[in-house]
Amino acid sequence: MSERPRKFKAEPYEWHEIIEVEVVGLSNLGAGIAKPNDWVVFIPFALPGERVRAKIWRNEANCSHADLVEILTPSPDRIEAHCQHFGVCGGCQYQNLPYEKQLEWKTRQVAELLVHMVGIETPVQAAIPSPRQWAYRSKITPHFQKPQPKKPIPIGFLEHNRRHRLVDIYHCPIAMDEINADLQRARDEVKKNASSYKKGSTLLLRATGGKVETNHRNPVSEKVGDLTFNFLAGDFFQNNPFILKSFTGYAAEQAKGPDQKYLLDAYCGSGLFALTLAKNFEEVIGIEVSESSADWARRNALTNGIENAQFIAASAEHLFADIQFPPGNTSVLIDPPRKGCSEDFLQQLFNFGPSRVVYVSCNPATQMRDLKSFLAQGYQLEEIQPFDLFPQTRHLECVITLSKKS
Repeated sequence: MSERPRKFKAEPYEWHEIIEVEVVGLSNLGAGIAKPNDWVVFIPFALPGERVRAKIWRNEANCSHADLVEILTPSPDRIEAHCQHFGVCGGCQYQNLPYEKQLEWKTRQVAELLVHMVGIETPVQAAIPSPRQWAYRSKITPHFQKPQPKKPIPIGFLEHNRRHRLVDIYHCPIAMDEINADLQRARDEVKKNASSYKKGSTLLLRATGGKVETNHRNPVSEKVGDLTFNFLAGDFFQNNPFILKSFTGYAAEQAKGPDQKYLLDAYCGSGLFALTLAKNFEEVIGIEVSESSADWARRNALTNGIENAQFIAASAEHLFADIQFPPGNTSVLIDPPRKGCSEDFLQQLFNFGPSRVVYVSCNPATQMRDLKSFLAQGYQLEEIQPFDLFPQTRHLECVITLSKKS
């Protein structure tokens, strides 16, 4: 039996205490939620409607965390997972749940975050499904640790709830077929050159044009509708190409608004949103803190013959300094990293004062935190639309549309 951690807080449960509970929901982090005696216990891989036995491994100020030990009464929704590593690999949380139920819970989780974090109840549109539920990821990044002489080299992803231990992965069912076809070659190459690695590393496998690119610095391309986007293989680009046409199309409709002539894309990257939305506006400006990303966006505008879009690299402190668009006729689209918007960025945005904002986020929790600031500044919430870019996992993209009378 493992030794109790020195800092373990032994209330309300003892270290590794086994409890029997009913699971009543799913958290936005993908764990089952039980509420014995009005105390919250999170149990990954347990489903709503199940009675389970679980082993406590952490108590916090207002909740506990436990591992699933045994399913006493299974949910009628429970299905067999597609992947042999499910429940050990930390990549997927919902392979045991039918896809329509995954969508229902993701929609519900956004609504619950609205209540708990923003304090409002408002309708959330049903999550838009991915056209592919499997073999949709165009990029994976398996890891390996420093090879040890005469020892196996696990190459894969972190175990669930582990910081360092890896699951050895030969096939990932949510990765595109091209990637899985090339994965064994990549694994063999690492093992062949094991003695040359002085530390662990991360592999890149990105599907592009029917082949797989493994060099971070090589350019790759992706089609979104009629447009072609070029960017470096190691750079960020949405990793589910099969839903991008509807995803960007929805953002375009929301950004148009009644009197919008100008668009600012404030985290433009290589131009995905700025260029897919450009046909709806007289002028478009994409703003980036990275000069190399802004340069790829300029090239993509030229490649696609889009003449009403320009891209500027601006420092984080002066993102809106050179923008001359009238705020009353301007839409701003923001798609920040998982940590959400900084206070400094939000203040610059509010000082500029666009009449319409489309906020795209891969982390609805930080999005809800920022939403409170928008509402405090007088913006009205128009629509909330989740998109499931990541089937079988807890992750989703959420688009919130806000407007403000000038």
